[in-house]
Amino acid sequence: MNQPYDLWLIGALLTQGAIALVLLLVLGLIRVPLVMTRKIALKDVALSREPWPEHEKRVSNAFDNQFQLPLLLYVGGAISLHFGTIWIEIVIAWLFVATRLIHALVFATTNNVTQRFFAYTAG
Repeated sequence: MNQPYDLWLIGALLTQGAIALVLLLVLGLIRVPLVMTRKIALKDVALSREPWPEHEKRVSNAFDNQFQLPLLLYVGGAISLHFGTIWIEIVIAWLFVATRLIHALVFATTNNVTQRFFAYTAG
């Protein structure tokens, strides 16, 4: 175990996971009040996202996206930890996490497709 390098890589993996958890929390903060105030009926969203307002859809899509491309980071991170982490893997992992954070922020806020595309492509 290459202790300092492994810890930096684990930090990147945990940070990526934290992005998903924060988006999930924000999603809950949007959805629960809408349901509690009966602006959205549960039966209407049981099988479709259509009734949700646009802001909820942006955050929901950003959250869903955290279970697509980032899975490759987790697989690569596990392989790297198994065989021994080197410094370039840490740099790549943190750059990837930074681009995913930017992508999630753009997705959940302005949803500027051009900015989102560049963040996704950079990742």
